[in-house]
Amino acid sequence: MRIVEPAYNAERTLALARQASDEHAALVVFPELGLSGYSIDDLLHQDALLDGVVAAIGRIADESADLTPMLLVGAPLRCEHGLFNCAVVIHRGRVLGVVPKSYLPEYREYYEKRQFRAARDAVGDTIRLLESHVPFGPDLLFGARDVPGFVVHVEVCEDLWVPIPPSAYGALAGATVLVNLSASNVTIGKAVFRRELCASQSTTDLAWDGQALIYENGDLLAEAERFSIDEQLIACDIDLDRLVSDRASTSSYGDSIHDHRARLATMRRIEFELGLRDGPSVALRRRVERFPYVPDDPASRNERCEEVYNIQVRGLETRLQATGIEKIVIGVSGGLDSTHALIVAARAMDRLGLPRRSVLAYTMPGFATSEHTLGNAHRLMEALGVSSSELDIRPAATQMLRDLGHPAADGADQYDITYENVQAGERTSHLFRLANYHGGLVLGTGDLSELALGWATYGVGDQMSHYHVNASVPKTLIQFMVRWAIDTDQFGAEVDEVLDSVLDTEISPELVPSSSEDGTELQGSEKVVGPYELQDFFLYYILRFGYSPGKVAFLALHAWGDRAAGSWPDLIPEERRNEYGLSEIKHWLGVFLDRFFRTSQFKRSAMPNAPKVGSGGSVSPRGDWRAPSDSSAATWLEQLRESVPDDG
Repeated sequence: MRIVEPAYNAERTLALARQASDEHAALVVFPELGLSGYSIDDLLHQDALLDGVVAAIGRIADESADLTPMLLVGAPLRCEHGLFNCAVVIHRGRVLGVVPKSYLPEYREYYEKRQFRAARDAVGDTIRLLESHVPFGPDLLFGARDVPGFVVHVEVCEDLWVPIPPSAYGALAGATVLVNLSASNVTIGKAVFRRELCASQSTTDLAWDGQALIYENGDLLAEAERFSIDEQLIACDIDLDRLVSDRASTSSYGDSIHDHRARLATMRRIEFELGLRDGPSVALRRRVERFPYVPDDPASRNERCEEVYNIQVRGLETRLQATGIEKIVIGVSGGLDSTHALIVAARAMDRLGLPRRSVLAYTMPGFATSEHTLGNAHRLMEALGVSSSELDIRPAATQMLRDLGHPAADGADQYDITYENVQAGERTSHLFRLANYHGGLVLGTGDLSELALGWATYGVGDQMSHYHVNASVPKTLIQFMVRWAIDTDQFGAEVDEVLDSVLDTEISPELVPSSSEDGTELQGSEKVVGPYELQDFFLYYILRFGYSPGKVAFLALHAWGDRAAGSWPDLIPEERRNEYGLSEIKHWLGVFLDRFFRTSQFKRSAMPNAPKVGSGGSVSPRGDWRAPSDSSAATWLEQLRESVPDDG
């Protein structure tokens, strides 16, 4: 950009606009007063310059006729015998509207009131520009008829810094994309405080750093290089569905609309055809995390794990204090979930000043329990210093099978759901009676992923307990939390060694005997309900945002379709970095939808209390998720069939 050279600035604006159009952008934002330059002081009242600005707008409008995106350019414009600092909205050859700046700074190094009038000073609601009268004012919304949810509100620099910015009303009136054109000078530390601001550059006694940012719901999606010599174009994808979903599910947002309805009624909506429907299919350039519940960044991940762990510990501690109970009864299988629940229980006892021996831990081998998991259970209980016992449920389970007349009681290889649930039920029955006998509280161990998929035995089974610590923690996050416990040495080297072994163990309920003589073919949970890393991905977008199956599959393919693309959490070794094709994604998403919407709600409706650890991360009927137990998954499965092809 060059100050006081509108023709040159229009040329560079068009060059970037063409580049953005080639990249299939829908919206391109240029700096405040980008056609004239910001720091030109009294030159803003020179007719030659202002005529040149209008000519530049005309050229941009003419040459944008074949470009896809809406263009927002900053310009000083004369109106009603005054000068206004404006954002000009241009699309496919015409000016859709002009938004004047509402709040003019007049402090420190800013003297805008010397040059400009504020939006409130305008009498009319149109401006004559390029031989036409176009909408003029801060109350304009620009909505694309052919892109549902794409509604733009525009403001200029200082407007965002006031206590109630115009964009707040724009959002309440339905805008999903809030744009701010800015020419903000740089001082030490100022970049930290800028949000949604774009700066231009100059060579006076103020310095300009060219910072441009794109945010979505507080998340930084793209940022330009500061102090760059060359002009820059940053681009990213905005998830409009996410914004709409959050607003629809936040009751206070609707209350705010009600409270400000008089102001919102004055907003004017300008509709246009963006023209994207007939264009080419465009690849998603947005980064989609493979593990939405687990931050990639090690520092953020450690902070998340520590916070979740403390919520779990504190929740259990509070429950024990409230009930006056000083003993915990827990089943320890040597698998992932019960391992994590046990270390939470041990830490809760530490915080309460009670001996860890007050945790009564029982490992209860069944018909398919492996020596590996049984050994891990004993080693973990011993290393933590809890009360440890082994209670063999096979005699009781055999008696139950015999009472039922089940062939397996006499050695037949009939490993059906009854065979499995008899074992799960015997374990839970023993735990509850042990709690009665010892005056303890039964601690549940199953996680959010299992509850979402209904992968639990209802009632007298692992679905039930007196209190639950893992119920809102997904399987993928529990894996990282156990790793965090090792990395931060929460319990010492002896415990860390067992935790590491647990992490290397395949996830299995161990209810059905191995199908191979050497015991290598375990009853893997993921062979039935699908890979937990994929199912947790589905769960996040369906539970948190209510996305359609087609969109969830699209996002999953983008995240998981190529193991070499994108970044991985550093704790995932190379050999465990999986990828899934569209057919696999469609299959496992179908399994998820059927189990989540049709077969599992009755289990979730009767789940015990558990601490909620994250927004949108609970299926408790007392928390995030309430649904009928007799619903059907037909609507979701039909949409999946219609929107996702059978192969990639």
